[in-house]
Amino acid sequence: MNTSFSLHQIYSKENCPFNEEEYSQFKFGDKYYAKKFADELFTKFIEQYTDLLLAQEEIIILPSPYLSIPTASNFLCHYFKENLNRFLFSHHKKACLESKIYRNQTYVTDYGNLDFEDRVKLISNDTYYIDQNFINNKFCILLDDIKITGSHEHTVNKILNQYKVAGHFIFVYFAELKSKDIHPKIENYYNYFAIKTIDDIINIVNKATFQYNTRIIKYILNLDEDNFHYLLENISKDRIKELFQLAISNNYHQIKEYKNNINYIKT
Repeated sequence: MNTSFSLHQIYSKENCPFNEEEYSQFKFGDKYYAKKFADELFTKFIEQYTDLLLAQEEIIILPSPYLSIPTASNFLCHYFKENLNRFLFSHHKKACLESKIYRNQTYVTDYGNLDFEDRVKLISNDTYYIDQNFINNKFCILLDDIKITGSHEHTVNKILNQYKVAGHFIFVYFAELKSKDIHPKIENYYNYFAIKTIDDIINIVNKATFQYNTRIIKYILNLDEDNFHYLLENISKDRIKELFQLAISNNYHQIKEYKNNINYIKT
């Protein structure tokens, strides 16, 4: 059984229901906004699902798929889970469990400008793994930041069917595009709203509330030589070391578009 919930519904590009500046900074690693959005999302979610949650013996929460480097929505999921566990505690229920869909990404294209068919085609070459025995016949919350074309949900459902996983699955989103008249490229309009120059990236990386995610690491590794060197000169050595370790943990050193920058850090 599948159901879906979204906090914000997008019907017009001119009237965005959330703050685009904050959302963009969230997408590029500012955990302050991950917590802010998670708190807002949970507050509305629980108004609708209190009775259903309390009826469960066990609840499993899953962020959007990733391999080693979390996505921005993973941090949204982290703070949502904190809210959920406090709620369960207050009703003398067991804390939720967390699972993961492992994803080995094979492309460097930013699909924020693509339509549904192109997104599905692009991610179809990725490989996924899920522990079907752990989540089979369970009550699962699958959390992501935004639903634009539904390609994420389509892919997750395909994985669940592939592994013959049954259960009750609720797809929870911070925002959802509802108007068919708006092109899916609006996703990148939101993603890059606060990112206009390399200094915008540097300012985010140097925040105390910053943590690397997949998006910003791919963005950095894809910089031209001058901008990449400029960034390294303006962030801490600890941030550079962390960038390198995360990049190789996700096998980005095996992607030709990223090799030069990764090798430069290493030297």
